[in-house]
Amino acid sequence: MYDFAYQKPSNVADAVKALGADPEAKALAGGQTFIPVLKQRLNKPTVIVDLSKLGLTGITVTATAVTIGGMTTHWDVAHSEAARKAIPGLVDLAGQIGDNQVRHRGTIGGSLANNDPSACYTSAVLALGATIKTDRRSIPADEFFAGMFTTVLEQGELITAVEFPIPEKSHYMKFRNPASRYAMVGVYVAKGPKGVRVAVTGAGQGGVFRHAAMEAALSANWSPDAVANIKTPPDDLNSDIHGSAEYRAHLIGVMAKRAVAAAG
Repeated sequence: MYDFAYQKPSNVADAVKALGADPEAKALAGGQTFIPVLKQRLNKPTVIVDLSKLGLTGITVTATAVTIGGMTTHWDVAHSEAARKAIPGLVDLAGQIGDNQVRHRGTIGGSLANNDPSACYTSAVLALGATIKTDRRSIPADEFFAGMFTTVLEQGELITAVEFPIPEKSHYMKFRNPASRYAMVGVYVAKGPKGVRVAVTGAGQGGVFRHAAMEAALSANWSPDAVANIKTPPDDLNSDIHGSAEYRAHLIGVMAKRAVAAAG
């Protein structure tokens, strides 16, 4: 690692001030991506601002929405009975992220801000039509993601919470890399107040994306058969040592069928 200053503010205002004062300052949430990046010397921040004391944790469930604090860990989401009753697909997704150690440290806000192209939460946010709340505004999911490892967050802007509308039904299916447990392909399907939506992670070169053809088919007929014959073009999909673009295109169809079947 390189030398850096370390701050641990106790409120959001001080954290935002520290991050905004220096363009090379970086926020530390769960650190499951950031710490390895520091160890590999791929980032050289002047200041690291630890967000763990900001009080941005907790899960609130109402009749229409589940709101999760930005610093809430994957483990807490995966073990929330209130959230499970409202959106079981979201809770099941959280339980599939990484391993037990990662789930105890990683946070929903950190995952979304990082926008890894193979992250799981991005698909849930997009498919459920969630709203990302920051210290200064509310951002609809369709406007939040701006490409691989890129979002519309501004310098010093912090995710304080994520609000998920409660769907009629939803589920997530993931074909994971056996070593990293990242999604080679993950598909989240949802039918709810934002309509029928299908979001795919792990496959697209630009990160998470909605699958318009599958959304149209499921809007007409919510069943695994509706997506069985839909072919996903491989042109804009990832191809690497773990799987070709054509293989990922095939997996999108398989995971979508399984997700719809599991959603009921």
